Amino acid sequence: MAYLFNEEDLDLYETVKDFCENEIKEQCKEYDVSGEWPTEIYEKAAEMGLNALEVPEEYGGLGLERLTVAALMEEMAKADAGFVTTITASNLALKAVLIGGNEEQKQHCCDFLLDGKHAAFCLTEPMAGSDAGNSKTTAVRDGDEYVLNGRKCFITNGAVASFYVVTAMTDKTKGVKGMSAFIVEAGTPGLSTGNHENKMGIRTSNTCDVVLEDVRVPASAMIGEEGQGYSIAMKTLDMSRTWVGCGAVGIAQRAIDEAVAYGKERITFGKPILKNQALQFKIADMEIRCETARQMIAHALMLMDAGKPYSKESAIAKCYAGDVAVQNALEAIQILGGYGYSREYPVEKLLRDAKIFQIYEGTNEIQRVVIAKNVIGKF
Repeated sequence: MAYLFNEEDLDLYETVKDFCENEIKEQCKEYDVSGEWPTEIYEKAAEMGLNALEVPEEYGGLGLERLTVAALMEEMAKADAGFVTTITASNLALKAVLIGGNEEQKQHCCDFLLDGKHAAFCLTEPMAGSDAGNSKTTAVRDGDEYVLNGRKCFITNGAVASFYVVTAMTDKTKGVKGMSAFIVEAGTPGLSTGNHENKMGIRTSNTCDVVLEDVRVPASAMIGEEGQGYSIAMKTLDMSRTWVGCGAVGIAQRAIDEAVAYGKERITFGKPILKNQALQFKIADMEIRCETARQMIAHALMLMDAGKPYSKESAIAKCYAGDVAVQNALEAIQILGGYGYSREYPVEKLLRDAKIFQIYEGTNEIQRVVIAKNVIGKF
């Protein structure tokens, strides 16, 4: 663990690490097979306040340092990537409110997470994935209300959220400058969810469509002003990508741990296979990649703390960490050989979980677009 803690945060880290080891790691295996929502596990996590790790102190949170939260997210991901996805998705929605909302909205949404509830960020649509500006969801002003209609897809926490941050077009003629963002609470008439996606990985997280059919929300539910939705969404993603990288690093670290544990016990030609230098080099490369990704994340978070631009660094951290998670999972499978391909061992799950980290929160191709534009500039 490369992160440094003060004594109070170290106690919290050890508590969370123990919870992940004893209450998540093994228990989530059955849910990975069934694809069911592990209600009991999430209820225990809520009791510990894991839903609200990013709630600022002024709104009732713990006021944790970003590097501390990063370390906790990594531990969660080591235990189960679907679990950390659920936690980060709630905080993704909260980030949008903290970035663009007023004080009443911020406190209201923080209270949801402090109460152990979940949230969802609704940006992606069936025909507008990476092209967020091609959104078809609309919000039409009607007196003191807005009427929302549209469909969002691949929404993490969609069926379990207590509130949603929804982007919608308030003026299609203005392109992305005509997009606005709204807080929509669960139970609002016209809001419904589709079937849970039968996913390849992160199967302990809930993913589904969110459907809006004449959903009425008060004008006060708008985050910021009309036309600011796209800007709020992009700033939210800039910030959240670093946290996604934490999850990827957790998978990469777990791959190392599993490969080393197996390599010490597996005997061939009269000696443990990790006595072979070729496999030692594999482990070394896995560690180099993992630690590099971890430090990229730390760098991006320190820039956030300093109030300096971090869009490029956040994209680098997410992109590299996602690639590393996949690479390390593949290497762990190779080291375990045939057993690595079997569901009796955990490394095949690591690969299934890792792949999404190259896709969600902006594909790694989109990250490279962000990075290139920051380097090249306008010309």
